[in-house]
Amino acid sequence: MLRKTGRRGLHPAAYPALTAAALVVAVLCVCAGSVDISPRDTFLSIWNTVFGIPVADENLRAIVVFVRLPRVLAVGLVGAGLSLCGAAMQGLLINPLADGSTLGVSSGASLGAVLAIALGVTLPDFPLGGTTVFAMVFAFLSLLLILFIAFRIDRSLSTNTIILVGVVFSMFASSAISLIVTAVGEKAKTITFWTMGSLAGSDYADVLALLIALVVCGTALRSCAAELNALALGEDHARNIGVDVRRVKLTVMIAASALIGVCVSAGGTIAFMGLVVPHMTRALTGPDHRVSMPVSMYFGAVFLMLCDLVSRVIVSPKQLPVGVVTSFIGAVLFLYIFGKGRRAA
Repeated sequence: MLRKTGRRGLHPAAYPALTAAALVVAVLCVCAGSVDISPRDTFLSIWNTVFGIPVADENLRAIVVFVRLPRVLAVGLVGAGLSLCGAAMQGLLINPLADGSTLGVSSGASLGAVLAIALGVTLPDFPLGGTTVFAMVFAFLSLLLILFIAFRIDRSLSTNTIILVGVVFSMFASSAISLIVTAVGEKAKTITFWTMGSLAGSDYADVLALLIALVVCGTALRSCAAELNALALGEDHARNIGVDVRRVKLTVMIAASALIGVCVSAGGTIAFMGLVVPHMTRALTGPDHRVSMPVSMYFGAVFLMLCDLVSRVIVSPKQLPVGVVTSFIGAVLFLYIFGKGRRAA
């Protein structure tokens, strides 16, 4: 179904099938929880709310329309965004272990968001307020700092050096976040839970901000798909066939940093999403970024929605942060990918 068909990319039936699968999973996630709701009641609650029709059970409608639906939509958008960024970064650095978390970009975005929360920075009439701006700025500055340090250590900017510096920077950012948590008093619990990765309490303003960021940044990233294919054969080869390598690098870094920043500001640090999903996607679609990048978005949305569902029901009525679930799965797969790469070498 996902087989490539020459220059057309995916099989013509692939996108409708992927869309249908994502919708089925989304409906499942809205219906399931501490209180199970039938698909019929779920559909009627949404339909009646959209068209202003009175409903018999206001509590049921509140659960569906104002609690679960915005959360599921936000989770799906975050999953799609982080997976797309991971696929783009892995293509840019030509390393399957690269993503926002392993490179330290997510940690930098988290540090910026935590600072905004601790300082109470807000921007009126702007979804997610100052948290989004701080997260985006810190994500981009973190990436620049990591690349600068890696360049001073290794002027060839090998991916291993970049990843090593990213891991060290992540430790520094985590320490800085811990220092802030100890100083904020009553906000400490909120920040600690948020840094574990959770989209509980998401609303439609969050969904709108995530959607805009995914459309704008996602379009920029996907426009570089063909150039990332050329970069896979080396920068010199890419330049020889007319690729503006500097422009591609800047576009991918800026767009990925901005999108990661918005995702982190909405849901905290959801580790390994950008590592796990692109790797699974390439195993099915092959290395062509024109195919793997859009499919990664679908897989990422479905994967994170299912992880969020597990986090809601596994210890019901309590809820785990979704980042705990993704970290467990991602850590196991990270070791598998790393071990497989070492054996291949």
